Amino acid sequence: MPPPARSPAAGVRRRGALLPLAFLLLLLLLLLLHLTSSPARSPNSPLLRGSGDGEPRQRGPCDYASGEWVPDDDDPAVSGGLRYDQTCREIFKGWNCLANGKRNGRELLRWRWRPRGCELPRLDPLRFLERHRNTSIGFVGDSLNRNMFVSLVCMLRGASGEVRKWRPAGADRGFTFLCYNLTLAYHRTNLLVRYGRWSASPNGGPLESLGYKQGYRVDVDIPDQTWAEAPSFHDVLIFNTGHWWWAPSKFNPVQSPMLFFEKGIPVIPPLLPPAGLDLALKHMIIFVNKAMRPNGVKLFRTQSPRHFEGGDWNEGGSCQRDKPLSAEEVEELFSLDNNGTNVEARLVNQHLVRALEKSTFNVLNITGMSEFRADAHPSTTGGKKHDDCMHWCLPGPTDTWNDLLAANLLATES
Repeated sequence: MPPPARSPAAGVRRRGALLPLAFLLLLLLLLLLHLTSSPARSPNSPLLRGSGDGEPRQRGPCDYASGEWVPDDDDPAVSGGLRYDQTCREIFKGWNCLANGKRNGRELLRWRWRPRGCELPRLDPLRFLERHRNTSIGFVGDSLNRNMFVSLVCMLRGASGEVRKWRPAGADRGFTFLCYNLTLAYHRTNLLVRYGRWSASPNGGPLESLGYKQGYRVDVDIPDQTWAEAPSFHDVLIFNTGHWWWAPSKFNPVQSPMLFFEKGIPVIPPLLPPAGLDLALKHMIIFVNKAMRPNGVKLFRTQSPRHFEGGDWNEGGSCQRDKPLSAEEVEELFSLDNNGTNVEARLVNQHLVRALEKSTFNVLNITGMSEFRADAHPSTTGGKKHDDCMHWCLPGPTDTWNDLLAANLLATES
């Protein structure tokens, strides 16, 4: 039998059914051509970001450092948003504001950092552990980097309790999360570079001829031994320095000045600490670039601000705020033009920016977000003879620093 004849209407229906399919294939081809011709995205290039409230996703860079603290009305302890509590054993006693009964110890946690135009994701401990399996992360710097290190340790211990203590590569403290082979370590160093007491030689010398009798020898081209092996051990390093370079109580410019040495020879004429910092940063960036293991990630954290009001720490200064500062109060407290007690943070950052702008370091800019948080220091509950307006309560704002770290590492890996 001959095949049944097709009606004209059937042919029209078939052609009509094929048109949407052809149109869809054309769209897919155009999309494929666009994706293959687009350049690879660097960690700092624009990302696709959603508003989180069902609005269309917008293309544009996210500056996590610029934003505001907004109230988070949920009580973290009730809503499950508390990342860890006062029972985390790694918290230094003076920073445990919940255990020490700080007046606003719980209220200071009811604030969330909201960058302008995007959201900073909260660090998910399990995802962080999975993503950084078989990885070693080192924090190198002063006690403010220990503040950040402890925050991350406490967050991750809430998700994985099988932890072994050890001190890799000269670290002051360290932990390995055994189920993930993820190591976190803190290398304590005040100046990044080697320093120690110096006394005039009876045989004389360049410094002695200028009248120097004692001080601190600072070798700007030699890393402190506490972290010299860290670049060849860790996959990720987070550096900081700054507070000790502006510490006249330790390095008194008359009685115990910083005396800078380069290649074992005193720098003549002698440098003031800001110029010494520039020289040390230059040499340490070169050292890390040469010593860092292949594909290692290098980050430098900007300066953590202090919030002394009414004088410095040794002049009766205090930090009794119960809420974050307003933008106007921040400028009054930190403006370089005002040259107030807490100007150190922005001064240090000027040196960091100059040293890092042409380097391969990623910058963790935590200064702006932290300047608002005058309410989040241990204050009178820090266990010191004076208010502690420099370190941070744990839990506290340094948890948000680690949100920023996690976002930066994710962008770098992508």
